[in-house]
This record gives sequence, C-alpha cells and structure tokens, in this order.
Amino acid sequence: MTSSAKLYKEKFRPQFHLTPPQGPMSDPNGMVYVAGEYHQFYQFTGRWGHAVSKDLIHWEHLPLALVSDELGDIWSGSCVVDHHNSSGLFQDQFGMVAIFTHFKDGLQSQSMAYSHDRGRSWIKYSGNPVIANPGLKDFRDPKVLWHEESSRWVMIVSVDREVYFYSSENLIDWRYESSFGRDQGSQAAVWECPDLFKLPVTGEEGIGKWVLHISIGDNRQTDGSHAQYFIGEFDGTCFINDDATGKEINWTDYGQDFYAAVTYSDIPQQDGRTVWLGWTSNWKYPFAGPTEPWKGGMSLPRSLSLKRSKEGKLRLVQQPITELEKLRKLASSMQDVTVSSDKLQIGYEGQSFELVATVSWGDAAAFGVRVCVSDQEATEIGYRPFQDEVYVDRHRSCLSEFISREGKPFHFGKQFVAAHEAKDKQITLRLFVDQSVVELFVDDGDTVFTTLIYPDPSSRGIELFAEDGAATFASVHVYEMSSIWT
Repeated sequence: MTSSAKLYKEKFRPQFHLTPPQGPMSDPNGMVYVAGEYHQFYQFTGRWGHAVSKDLIHWEHLPLALVSDELGDIWSGSCVVDHHNSSGLFQDQFGMVAIFTHFKDGLQSQSMAYSHDRGRSWIKYSGNPVIANPGLKDFRDPKVLWHEESSRWVMIVSVDREVYFYSSENLIDWRYESSFGRDQGSQAAVWECPDLFKLPVTGEEGIGKWVLHISIGDNRQTDGSHAQYFIGEFDGTCFINDDATGKEINWTDYGQDFYAAVTYSDIPQQDGRTVWLGWTSNWKYPFAGPTEPWKGGMSLPRSLSLKRSKEGKLRLVQQPITELEKLRKLASSMQDVTVSSDKLQIGYEGQSFELVATVSWGDAAAFGVRVCVSDQEATEIGYRPFQDEVYVDRHRSCLSEFISREGKPFHFGKQFVAAHEAKDKQITLRLFVDQSVVELFVDDGDTVFTTLIYPDPSSRGIELFAEDGAATFASVHVYEMSSIWT
C-alpha cells in the first residue's frame, strides 16, 4: 500500500472513519483486542487487510495479513485470543487464532491460522480445513467465541438462510451441535456474517440476553443487502428465539449502508462494553461510489446494549463510542430557537462534523436538519411526529445515477424511514457527517441510520427546518471533527 501526500485528502474521503489507503475494503473480519491494540481485519479481494488502533479511532495500516493459498481465497471470519493455549499451538503462552472461510472452485470450508507475534505474521494450520464442506453451496463466515458457561469454544457458520452451531475444546476439532434460522425472521436472501453475543438489559441489574446478528445478502425485497437480529437464550448448544412465532423481524439499521457488522472479541472485562462496526456500503452497489483510489470503509464503532420498550419488548441500542469526543472542536451552539414553517441557516459550514440537536414541537408536520446544503443539493434528516417516524432523505444528496453490482443503472436517491415514538414530545438527533458517510443516532441510539452520500465539495451548509408549523430546537451543538489521518 503506497503512501502519498494526497492520501486521505481525496474528494469524498471520510476524515474520521476507517478507510483503506487504496483498493476495496468490504466486510469487517477478525476483530479482536490483544495487548493494548484493537485489530481490524477486513475483506480485501479474497485476502485479509489489516489495521490496528489503540483507541478505536486512530488507525495504522499494516501489510496484508492472510493471502490466498492452494486451498483458495480467504473469505470472512473471526479472531480470538487463545489465552490458555487450548489449541496447543503456543508452547504454554497465549496467541491469536483466526478462523476463516477458504473458497475455491465454488467450495467453501472453514480453516484456521495462528500468530505468535500479535498478528504481524500468520501460520496457516497444516490440517486445514478444520471443518470440511458438508455438501453445501453456502457455508461460510465463521464467528468464534468462548462460551463461559459450558467452558468451550463455539462457532457460528452461515448456511444459506440459517446458521449452524459447532463446539470445540481446542479450536481445531469441531463438533456440530444444532442449527437455527429456518422460517425465522427475514428469509429474503442468503444469511451472512453471523455474530452471537450477550448484552445487559439497561435498568435491569443482573439481566442479560443473547443477541444473534445476521446480515442478509442483496435482494429485491429489501432493495439491496440488509441486516437483522434475534434476541433469545443460548446454552452453548442451541439458540432459542424469544419470539416464539419466529416471524418478527428486527432490523439493525434503517439506512442502506451498514453491513456485515460483528463485535470485537476479547475486550477487557473492566471495559464493560460490547463494541462493533460494519461495512459502509451495500452489496447492491458495493464499489460503485465515485471514490478513488479507495473503495469502501467502516462505520463508526458502536457500543451495544439492550433496552426494554414501554410495551416490554427488548430492542438493540447502538451508541457511538465515547472516544469519538476526543475529536470534537465546538464550532457552533444555539439554544431555544423556534423555527416555524421555514428554515434557519446555522453559522457553520463543513462536511466532517458531529451535530447534536434536541427538539420539541408544537404543530409542525415535520422538522429536522439539512446538511451538505447548496442551491442544488441537501441531505434531509427529519421527524414526522404525526406519523411517529424518523427519516433520512438523500434524493437531493448528490449524484443520482449509479451502476449496480449486476451492471444495471439505478437511481441512488432514496428516502429511508423508521418508526420511532418520541417521548414527551421531544427527540434528540445525533448526527455524524463525514464527507460521504452519514450516521444518525436517534434518542441515545434507539433507532439508527447509516447512509452514503456524495455531495459536491461546495455543498457545505447546515440548516434547521420545520414544515407546516413550529418546532423549538432547545439546543443545537455542532462540533468540527479533527481528521484521524493528520
């Protein structure tokens, strides 16, 4: 990967999101914390790219970690720390173990590699694959975790529109345990990049539930790839969905550009967080964006929890990690501003910033914020109180015609909508805009949108708006965000 004085300053290049120096970055892989470093591996055309960070914000790119071999290309997978040398590969010391999919001639199998030097070099296991293909077309994306209650390793593998669970004592010899997914949730397309983790329930001390997360491949029903999650119980062998009908669908993100999210393994217990991030694109148009010399990137890292609604239903909550506040520089602040059937320009212009607005309303039919505004362009983020819905509208965001993965033209402009009932006629919109990425967190992350846009560099304005009535912006804070690359 070459260096250049212009690197990370190109048109549309995010300034506080992880992107590759050049080439295509897609699904996050092998996310793990080891000896003071977070490792971010990622799909890089059948290989694993590699970056490390001490704070999940500032990243250093390293050479490719895993490359193709006689067993095929290296597809998605995960990493763990073998703390007690259960594998016998580390001479009574701990080390890193990667479990990944090998792909060759249409055949997918699960293999492993290990590292003695904090991921700087890797040794492929001589007995690969550790799980041979059992005669399936889709058999990939292993996620491995240590299941404390049963004192063994667990692997989840995507298999068409379900997942298989395996167990092992040594990370090498795996035993099939059970499956989950047939007739469960969305069956719109192949399931990919599974993850399984336990989360606390906010406000309920000592209560935790298991979350099974699934990404769904490109399909017409969801207009591209998407992601869903299930909440339930896991005993080390079987996952039981809390929804006995299996028909309920819980969407992870209501934009179109958050895919293949998986959590970091081995975050220290004293940290107390479960953190993940996802790929900011969509398999409908994976590398169609007008970005050179790089394609694709990662979302902001998000801390996860569960929250119970007033109806008693558990929902996944995603919040930007607190480390992001280190990048803030207060650029504009307003209090108690009422906007009535009009718009109000904020005295700050930019394309890499965080905006936090707390809003109440009188009779407004819709209100919110427009960003990356010019005479020709704007991305609108708003709330419609009479419909109890949040939306992100990119019809006027940028370029409109793109070419899909299938080589067909399509219109990039679209409005994304999610049901959201605000409490006490007040809502908080926390918005991160970073050149070509928009991430919206509504009311502490109860509802989340991730959306790509490609505005002209001259589209830099920010404005508040209200339609058909009045809305009061109790507070609006805009923070210019420092570049992580300088």
